Amino acid sequence: MAANGEPATPRHPQDDDERTRDDEPASETSPLLPPNQAENNDQSQPPRGAAATLLRSLSHSKGGKRRWPSLIALLLLCIVAVLIIVFAFVAPSAVESYAQQAVVFEPTSLSIDSFLDDGVRARVQGDFKMDSSRVEKKSVRDLGKLCTWIASEVETGTSEMEVSLPEYGNVVLGTAQIPPIKVSIRDGHATKVDFLSDLQPGDVDGIRRIANDWMDGRLGQLRVVGKAQVPLKSGIISLGKQMVQQEMLFANDDIPSMPGYKIKKLNVREVDIPSGKGMAADVSLKVENEYPVEFTVPPLGFGILVDNCEKSDDLIMVADALTQEIAILPKADVEVNVTGTVRHLPSVLTQACPGSTKSPLDILLGRYIHGEENTVYVRGSDAPSLDTPRWVSDLMADITVPVPLPGRTFGHLVRNFSLTNTHFSLPDPLAEPGTPEGNPRISANVRAIVALPEEMNFNISVGKVRADADVFYKGKKLGRLDLSKWQDANSTRIDSTPEEGPALAVESEVKDAPLEIQDEDVFTDVIQELIFGKRTVIMKIQAEVDAGVETALGEFAINRIPADGQVPIKPISRPHEPGKKPTDPPSKLPSNITNGVNPKLVDLSILNTTETSLLIGGKVNITNPTAYSATIPYVDIHIMKNGSLLGHATAYNLSIHPGNNSYLSVEATYDPLTLGGPKAKAIGRELISQYISGWNTTITLQMHEESFPGNPTLGRALSKFPVEVAAPHLSAPKRPDDGDDDEDPDDEDDKATHFIKDATMHLLTSTASFTLLSPLHHSTLYITHLNATAIYHSDDVGLILYDEPFGVPPVEETPGGEGFETPRLPVEWSLGSVGYGAVKRALGGTLRLAARAEVGVRLGRWREEIWFRGGGLGVRIRL
Repeated sequence: MAANGEPATPRHPQDDDERTRDDEPASETSPLLPPNQAENNDQSQPPRGAAATLLRSLSHSKGGKRRWPSLIALLLLCIVAVLIIVFAFVAPSAVESYAQQAVVFEPTSLSIDSFLDDGVRARVQGDFKMDSSRVEKKSVRDLGKLCTWIASEVETGTSEMEVSLPEYGNVVLGTAQIPPIKVSIRDGHATKVDFLSDLQPGDVDGIRRIANDWMDGRLGQLRVVGKAQVPLKSGIISLGKQMVQQEMLFANDDIPSMPGYKIKKLNVREVDIPSGKGMAADVSLKVENEYPVEFTVPPLGFGILVDNCEKSDDLIMVADALTQEIAILPKADVEVNVTGTVRHLPSVLTQACPGSTKSPLDILLGRYIHGEENTVYVRGSDAPSLDTPRWVSDLMADITVPVPLPGRTFGHLVRNFSLTNTHFSLPDPLAEPGTPEGNPRISANVRAIVALPEEMNFNISVGKVRADADVFYKGKKLGRLDLSKWQDANSTRIDSTPEEGPALAVESEVKDAPLEIQDEDVFTDVIQELIFGKRTVIMKIQAEVDAGVETALGEFAINRIPADGQVPIKPISRPHEPGKKPTDPPSKLPSNITNGVNPKLVDLSILNTTETSLLIGGKVNITNPTAYSATIPYVDIHIMKNGSLLGHATAYNLSIHPGNNSYLSVEATYDPLTLGGPKAKAIGRELISQYISGWNTTITLQMHEESFPGNPTLGRALSKFPVEVAAPHLSAPKRPDDGDDDEDPDDEDDKATHFIKDATMHLLTSTASFTLLSPLHHSTLYITHLNATAIYHSDDVGLILYDEPFGVPPVEETPGGEGFETPRLPVEWSLGSVGYGAVKRALGGTLRLAARAEVGVRLGRWREEIWFRGGGLGVRIRL
């Protein structure tokens, strides 16, 4: 025991060795501190006795048995130390990088389990796996595979994820409650995931702002950040709460676009509303769904809006729309049925825009029926069902979705177009050229069969129409028909048939619509076909029609409706024959216009004379072989013969109707010397002589540039068609039938009215008297001199020379209307001639003689030398 009474400590040989070393003197190789003092100064290190003994035994054992268990324990201790250093300082960042790159979650289904008052309960299904091939850096990939192989599985605890948008002030899109999930994290091992999550919307105003930017095309890119504090554990080892943050950038094609859709069915109908009648449109849509989502959309309400006059103006609300429940299946097209109701048309929709004649409705319908795309706008409104959560309505409110509405080309909207009771009015002579008053005008009863879209199942009536129409012939534009003035109309609905859909028969009376001729060559072709052709001329009309319609929503105008139709016009040279259908071929096709017109002069009077001219007034009967009527305020026509201008005829205020037209007043100026010169004067003399002689004469009537002073274009076009017509015969008492003389083989079959009605020859007094039929009905014709020869079978009978003037009054002014009997005119017989012998043999009877004469005539101041040739004249022979 020790001196102080404590028990003595057992001594160890090693203690003696250490004490011996302590007593030894210090050297250059001695440590600065004695071993025991160093140990006292570093109390934190464990005692070195056992380790030192073990090391000395391992290093100094020579030839002895090694201690392998101790060696293995030391090696494991080193490995554990290294692993602690790696996992504590290196592994966390590498494993995190590995997890971010290798995690693959492929959703197979996302469905809405139920709608909650504050959100939705969603069911998420998918496949989770770690795919090391997605990790680019080999060291990270290898270390991650090792760590995940060791951990094998990871289980998360209940957590809440928040999704926000940094570029929008970290506005919160929503939060999701995520339940515990256990997954395998070994490379290539897949885990089926199926869990329910409650989703709550975040900042509603912020979501609306983002949605509007997306729909307006202002969302170039979108950065989405998801954050959650997720409790993790692997087996029984808790890894604590880990901050999980995922950032995703959507740009360009990554941003989803509006889903495609197709209108499968559209039906527009009338409905009863509290205020009366309204219009409803039932629309069936097929919407593309390329996402693996499944849920049922509750009934929703929308407002349908359209553009105002300017893009900066407020949109115009036109209808309310309701949807029923919509079932959405993963990656399957969605059937959407929508019913929109129009209760009334806002006044701003039908009022003309400032500085324009078109209203927003005109613009909308005009683009639609011309096949152009419109845009309608769908805006969320109050839900129609109490089962729809309030937050859904609040979220959709003020979100306006633009929906492209493709136009529709209706093809031949007008199936039939016809004109009846057509009336043409030629230009006013006082109109200025180039003005609407200077154009010819058309009045007609117009009937059109307008095809209706099959989806229009409601009553519609047309009360007035107007149009701007272009007229074409054989594909070339003739001109423009101005129907810009509103014309009254009425309509009748025609139900659909198996061959054709529903239609609307519209009838209107067009009055004095100007026809502007824009291509003279095309107009010339039309006139040529009408005058000389044998087939019906087909004119094509293309128009944009404005219609005043009346529906359950009231009266409004639909503008710029495309319309086209054909108008058949029968040629003038093919008059309709009684008892035949218009489509039957005629029994005889007339060769030119005169066969159908058949002009006849029934009255003739001299209104004024000059030394070279006659102003003639007459009454003419003509036949209008067409089915069209016309009003001619003024027309002037050149009278020509053999290419020389002899005069011109002028008519005022003519009214021509189909069939016979009697006693049309015409004035003609005959002045060949002034108008055509000496050659024309000679031609005129021949024409009058032939006419007086009862020959079949023709004259040429030709329009000219001044035919219609208000429209030179029309006159120039018609001037290309000079028409040769037979000179009208005089309406005079029919000459008596003198019978036939068998002795006169040269008797001519002349049925024309003769200037000389009959004659009497007196043998004893060598005189002859004649009964003359004046061609004038109101003026006296003076014969200033006469040089005539009577002829029998080409042999002269006698000669009459007389230079005492005498007047030939109109037939109506002669006794009994039998004609004027001339004084007895002296006859110089051709004694000894065959002709004179025939006269003597015919004493007491009649003899048919021919005559030729040179006659001087005078009418007022006008004088002319004409000749007369007559044959088959029955002459009485007396003593």
